[in-house]
Amino acid sequence: MIITNGRIVTWGSENQVLEGYELLIQEGIIKEIQQAGKLVAAHPEEDVLNARGQLVMPGNICAHTHFYGAFSRGMAIPGDAPKDFSEILASLWWKLDKSLDEEGVRLSALVCLVDAIKYGTTTLFDHHASPNCIDGSLDIEYEALNRAGLRASLCYEVTDRDGKDKALAGVRENGRFISRVVRGEAGPLVRAHFGLHASLTVSAETLDACLAENNGRVGFHSHAAEGVVDQTDALQKYGKRVIQRFADAGVLGARSILAHGVHVTPEEIGLLAQSGTWLSHQPRSNMNNAVGVTPVESMLRAGVKVCLGNDGFSNAMWQEWAAAYFIQKDHQADPRAMNGYDVVRLAVENNSRLATHTFEGLRIGTIEPGAAADIIFVDYQPITPLTAGNFPWHILFGFRDGMVTMTMVAGKVLMLNRELLFLDEAEIAAKARENAAQTWERVNQL
Repeated sequence: MIITNGRIVTWGSENQVLEGYELLIQEGIIKEIQQAGKLVAAHPEEDVLNARGQLVMPGNICAHTHFYGAFSRGMAIPGDAPKDFSEILASLWWKLDKSLDEEGVRLSALVCLVDAIKYGTTTLFDHHASPNCIDGSLDIEYEALNRAGLRASLCYEVTDRDGKDKALAGVRENGRFISRVVRGEAGPLVRAHFGLHASLTVSAETLDACLAENNGRVGFHSHAAEGVVDQTDALQKYGKRVIQRFADAGVLGARSILAHGVHVTPEEIGLLAQSGTWLSHQPRSNMNNAVGVTPVESMLRAGVKVCLGNDGFSNAMWQEWAAAYFIQKDHQADPRAMNGYDVVRLAVENNSRLATHTFEGLRIGTIEPGAAADIIFVDYQPITPLTAGNFPWHILFGFRDGMVTMTMVAGKVLMLNRELLFLDEAEIAAKARENAAQTWERVNQL
């Protein structure tokens, strides 16, 4: 198709806002960018999609999420409110994931994917857990992704917290799905990482099993130093901090993602930078769990590839932009902290590099010839001049949920004029409410 009559925001190495241009999309790829009228004249056989003056932008990317986290929305935690991160894990998340059945895995993924399409998030890096539904759980998520049409990398979080048998089942589930991806059976839109929960719930024996099963095929995806307890546990058990433990084991590297990195030393930051490991920042989750503030600016200065995720919060990634921007200023009591361009480095540049690396060099997160046609329309009418230079601040202070009217992945339109084309949101939500109620009953019984 040809996209016409839009203001094109390219992102990429040098962001541009192009007016009076149009895009040619063929075989899921952006083939050409030409001045208005030229592509329509040269390709009269192509369908035309009129952007009606809206912004035409690359889809958003989320570097760390949990599809199953959707079922936590509105859920009351039995007993007293948890007083720290360890109690939050034990009383909420580790009960919720235990309570998921096969249908719960499917529906929690689907509602998250509906959310992503509506908010223009086209690539996601998921980190899944369902200890009583491990075997085949990544296939269930894969089937949901196929229905939705989004791009993602999947993994199962291996943990010892539910016993050795389930830890090894998680190892096998990762290995089985990775083999499917490596054989090319998952198609062009799905990739895999090898999931680890976190250092504090992965023993040395289990970590060795993960490394052996993976055998260098893909990168790892793990939480790391999200709470102080992760570092305390590593020091007590292994005599070293989390990042050092992962570095010594061979977990770090240019294909691996660590989520959070709140409690890290300068030495650990150096290890992340030297190894080329991706570090995903989730400010809304960190604030909600009261675990602290990731030293993002120090990491960027050291050369760490800091990305932006949401940890299972809504896929309205511009909310995550704002949280990343404001929390650093407040935490440091310095309005100069976390410049808007720094947020762009996380949410646009590094997220794009991560997705591009994961999908074997296919450029994702930019509008340029040869890039993936993962595109959104944003109905934003600026009340002040909008330029490539000030665009980050328009997003931070002007963009709102619901402004996305069209979402496309690999040239396939998934939502048009705010109407989902391949998913029935009302039906999915109704089924999710029923299953979530059953899931909550199981939570209350634990």
